[in-house]
Amino acid sequence: MSGLKPAKIGIRGRIFQIVFESDTPLGKGFDLLLVALIFFSVIVIMLDSVQEYHQRFGAIFFYAEWTITLLFTIELGLRIYCLEKPQVYLKSFYGIIDVLAVLPTWLALVIPGAQTLIVLRLLRTLRLFRVLEMMALVGQGKLLLGALQRSRDQILLFLFTVLMLVIVFSSMLYLIEPRESGFTSIPKSIYWGIVTLTTVGYGDVVPVTPLGQLISVMIMLSGYSIIALPAGVFSAEVIRTLREERYSDEACPGCGVHQHEYDALYCKRCGTWLDEECTAPDTPVKPARKKRGK
Repeated sequence: MSGLKPAKIGIRGRIFQIVFESDTPLGKGFDLLLVALIFFSVIVIMLDSVQEYHQRFGAIFFYAEWTITLLFTIELGLRIYCLEKPQVYLKSFYGIIDVLAVLPTWLALVIPGAQTLIVLRLLRTLRLFRVLEMMALVGQGKLLLGALQRSRDQILLFLFTVLMLVIVFSSMLYLIEPRESGFTSIPKSIYWGIVTLTTVGYGDVVPVTPLGQLISVMIMLSGYSIIALPAGVFSAEVIRTLREERYSDEACPGCGVHQHEYDALYCKRCGTWLDEECTAPDTPVKPARKKRGK
């Protein structure tokens, strides 16, 4: 975890290596044990929510959860103890998640039902990406996030347009339909419009007039045609990002065509050698293949 430093060399530095570093045998074992406890704790909470299991094994679940909570509390204390600046860790993403992992059980002493928030502990399993050396997946996640950010304006414009259409059609249904059919207010009509547009159709609010049913058909057909639009915009941004990572913007010195792969040696259209150091593109000797930088 970058930005965190041990308090000093000695026992606190050794604790830091175990609880924060996963590139050592002890550190990796500690993180794997921690992840196992997290899954076990979530399973206990889910089973305890089943009334039959709660009646039969409620006491076992109770003591098991408190035991795990005490272990997590000790672990959090060790993380704070071994750091030079604990406030940096507590303000970080993992620090907040670690605090939320122990807070619900303690809150349950004064707020009944708060222990159900323990499922937030599942977020701590994100450490598996570091422990199992799967950081490449994080890079792919950043690619998707970047594509989503670049398509944000188009998606927001699309959602705003859809919202306006829903409000207009829903207001029309509020004026057309009798109150007995469920359209008792414009907000209730908007709820019906969103449910209809997304083709969910709960059936709790249903138009009964022919004109209202015609508008419903129009909204449902529109839902099928416009729901896929944000996915198309997002997919286009992902493809554009992948293309930018794979292809260079450098133009061929022979024909001027763009979009060559970074490790390409010859132009895909005219065959001109793309290596800038080459002074004789038509040389019969094939140059050594090398990868050019972006």
